Amino acid sequence: MLARSRIAAASVAACTAVGLAVAAPVTAATRAVGPAAQVATIEAAPTADWLHTEGNKIVDEAGNQVWLTGVNWFGFNATERVFHGLWSGNIDTITRQMAERGINIVRVPISTQLLLEWKAGQTVMPNVNLSANPELAGMNNLQIFDYWLELCETYGLKVMIDVHSAEADNSGHVYPVWWKGTITSEKFYQGWEWVTARYRTNDTIVAMDIKNEPHGQPDQSPRAKWDGSADIDNFKHACETAGRRILAINPKVLILCEGIETYPRPGKTWDSPKTNPDLSPNYYNNWWGGNLRGAKEHPIDLGANQDQLVYSPHDYGPLVYEQPWFQGAFDKTSLTNDVWRPNWLYLHEDGTAPLLVGEWGGRLGQDARQDKWLKALRDLIAEHKIHHTFWCLNPNSGDTGGLLLDDWMTWDETKYNQILKPVLWQHNGKFVSLDHQVRLGGANSTTSINLTERYADGSEDDYVAPTAPGRPEASDLTTSAVTLTWAAATDNVGVTSYDVLRATGTGPVTVVATVSGTTRRVDGLSGDTTYTFTVRARDAAGNVSAVSPGRTVTTPPGGGGDGGCTATYTVSNAWQGGFQGQIAIKNTSVAATTSWKVTWTNPAASAISSLWNGTLTVSGGRNTVTNAPYNGQLAAGATTTFGFTGTGAGTAPADLTCAAS
Repeated sequence: MLARSRIAAASVAACTAVGLAVAAPVTAATRAVGPAAQVATIEAAPTADWLHTEGNKIVDEAGNQVWLTGVNWFGFNATERVFHGLWSGNIDTITRQMAERGINIVRVPISTQLLLEWKAGQTVMPNVNLSANPELAGMNNLQIFDYWLELCETYGLKVMIDVHSAEADNSGHVYPVWWKGTITSEKFYQGWEWVTARYRTNDTIVAMDIKNEPHGQPDQSPRAKWDGSADIDNFKHACETAGRRILAINPKVLILCEGIETYPRPGKTWDSPKTNPDLSPNYYNNWWGGNLRGAKEHPIDLGANQDQLVYSPHDYGPLVYEQPWFQGAFDKTSLTNDVWRPNWLYLHEDGTAPLLVGEWGGRLGQDARQDKWLKALRDLIAEHKIHHTFWCLNPNSGDTGGLLLDDWMTWDETKYNQILKPVLWQHNGKFVSLDHQVRLGGANSTTSINLTERYADGSEDDYVAPTAPGRPEASDLTTSAVTLTWAAATDNVGVTSYDVLRATGTGPVTVVATVSGTTRRVDGLSGDTTYTFTVRARDAAGNVSAVSPGRTVTTPPGGGGDGGCTATYTVSNAWQGGFQGQIAIKNTSVAATTSWKVTWTNPAASAISSLWNGTLTVSGGRNTVTNAPYNGQLAAGATTTFGFTGTGAGTAPADLTCAAS
């Protein structure tokens, strides 16, 4: 809309005021009239589209809740220094189709090197197919970017800028940190200041993702860490510094801080080796950019503009990398308990700040486990209304593929309809724009509404949580199971399901089942163990109630091998008077374990001499082995082992039992 000129003269003046070089903005006066001229001018002052946060929600300036649901389109970060695909597809068509299909924000990877080039007035004439894109004739790469921003305004799209790498390099994201060579940390901050100042009045650009996927293992150099220091490799400090310098220029833009790769376990420091002498890990590992455990102890501080902070993890499936949590059986519950909640979902559940999953996606229909992961994360995003930008539009993303096929014109309809469309913001069957004036797809769209229209009738998406269910009643308690029954919750629309939660002592709370009714038989318990059960309700919109009051039970002694796991004893080596063996523990329940215990009586004339990957206690010739701190959590169907040496013949015991909780 011309009434909201994307790069106003005020923007140029602001750039000068902060001492930043500015490339001259592209306007209708300096090139052929662009698409914004096709939209009628609105006489009244338009509503600004800036966003901020309230707890774990993102809202507009009037306090209306919004949902950022978008995609990534890369290329400006690479050596080409322009969107990939313009060698085949048309920039207008691609942009319009994204909007028409309900995408309301586009994450644009870029490099610090390119920002600094633009700051210095250095542009390139990129490799663009002018037969497919005649409107781009004579434009350099900065002018193409500005032209594309006008297209986004025309079609109701918003934009997030992501510094993907230090250098303009197709593989630049592999380098673990935000500085490299002549691009220092200070240059990194200056690049952010320049782009912020240039577009400070342009509310098409509503978010800045400070740095893509900082990562690295603790024994690598350089690597990204997260702590309370001002060290050059502390990404928390870098994100705060960049964020504050950006917000000093434009206090209304959202600041996204990603996670890192690894974080020290309790009692460990960044000086600890990767593993202990017994090969147990000293660090929690996750995807590059996906580990936000450090934000609990060391949260990002943006000072007076804390309400512009959004945390932004990345998450991928087994076709990208065979992470440990994909070994054996896994499902949405195990992924939530073992990976998503401890690494980043807790920030949303605790109301600390909003989450935007900046990258997720991948190939569909090629691997059953990959498809299971995709659908599980899709469902988690829908359940919690988590903001996200899908990776990616580009078909030339080697390990994920794209939403577009190789011709850059045809959409992968299966991936779009099954995975992305269900988590695009929709209201009453229509897509919702983040623009107060423009519908997705343009002013005449019949499949979308703008943000003003969304809230014009006073209707709300269902954000009302159900009431808490009643305290569970326990019956038919055995050594390995209990039946729970509770009073139903109430809801303004209707309760759709209940989560049954279990805690053991001071251990973590885990979801052991999700059911549609008000009763559940919970198995996989251990004998002589105290458990506390609670229940929470969900409605169709994904709102979650407070948990019910707890019901504490103590199982009778015993176990008899019916404790939610199995133990298999094998001898791997034997010699005169001694042997070496191992016991494999398999989780046979439908939920993840938090701990396990194996017991057996030594056969005659035998004893255990030493043991690893577990904690051994011996009483009256009976061995009890409990998990080590790092191998108690087992996804459903997963297996772990502990080993030992002993004296005697190594005969298998007759009373081997396993219990898990």
